[in-house]
Amino acid sequence: MAKREGPPAMREPPFAFAGDLFGELDLAAATPPSAAPPEPLLPGLAICAVASLAAAWLAEHYGFPIILLGLLIGLSLNFVAHDARTHRGLDFASRTFLRAGIVILGFQVTFSQIAALGVTPFIALLVVMASAMGAALAGARLAGQNAYTGILAGGATAICGASAALALYGVVGKSRLSQAQFALTLVGVSLASAMAMSVYPVIAAELGLSDRQAGFLIGASIHDVAQAIGGGFAFSDEAGSAATIVKLARVALLAPVVALVAFAIGREAGGGAQPLWRRMAMPWFIVAFLAAMALNSAVAMPAPVTGALLAGSKGLLLLAVTATAMRTRLDLLLEMGWRTTVPVLAATFASFAAALAFAVLVLA
Repeated sequence: MAKREGPPAMREPPFAFAGDLFGELDLAAATPPSAAPPEPLLPGLAICAVASLAAAWLAEHYGFPIILLGLLIGLSLNFVAHDARTHRGLDFASRTFLRAGIVILGFQVTFSQIAALGVTPFIALLVVMASAMGAALAGARLAGQNAYTGILAGGATAICGASAALALYGVVGKSRLSQAQFALTLVGVSLASAMAMSVYPVIAAELGLSDRQAGFLIGASIHDVAQAIGGGFAFSDEAGSAATIVKLARVALLAPVVALVAFAIGREAGGGAQPLWRRMAMPWFIVAFLAAMALNSAVAMPAPVTGALLAGSKGLLLLAVTATAMRTRLDLLLEMGWRTTVPVLAATFASFAAALAFAVLVLA
């Protein structure tokens, strides 16, 4: 009598499970592994929120830049990212909160503020920004860094500090620039901006610049929005008003600069070229930034609403920076050394020199 064979799916090589007395291994092999449920958002978000609140408290009581404090506290707590349960929440904060914060930032700028700057100062501002970008790219090349480090440092210096760095990093991506390089660039940008807020008004006073000249110099060369405005008012009220207009014009240029960067580097991480229409398309959060700016230009919002939106934008960006720092490997920061700071320093000096030259020669 012929031996019956089971269906082909049930056949197994001889002695495959010779030590499996109860068929458990066979059952495990035949059962497809179930997909693991996603990790919850709460653990990572809760740790990020606590660290951000600590940074906000320190900034309020000691007058230190809040973004820099969030970055440093996040780096000091990066060991929490060793627990996989925090990954989803931290990644959500570093990505989603970043984009939301950039969108809300659009409610701080209007088209009339840009028009009030005037044609000549606006052209001068474009030259200052281009000088910062060019110097950062040259510094990155001289220091042996990749071009994306120069783009990040130059854009952050030319536009609005950490906010611009976060927006540009959202376009560049982790596949082109490591989170460690991004964190170190943010540290350099924040420190340079804090030092500029203290030093530039003193230099302007020593050089005998007028209120208009000092306002342009400070508004065109200090990275962070709040520090540029604060530095202007530290010189005089008139200089503070001028610095505010110049600085907000730089913020308004965030969208076209990010769009140009996205077009210039519009290649997949694997190296394949994207179609032209995909490369010309702006990221959705930059489109939303422009929409918020247009709405703010069309509808006069009360000062309390504008203040609340600014605070909300800063809070979201603080959470994004803190979460990014927590996901950064400190060993990679140590390996990179001082070379990563060269693009930031080059962009800072070039921005200041160009802004000073225009303030003295053009606005005299």
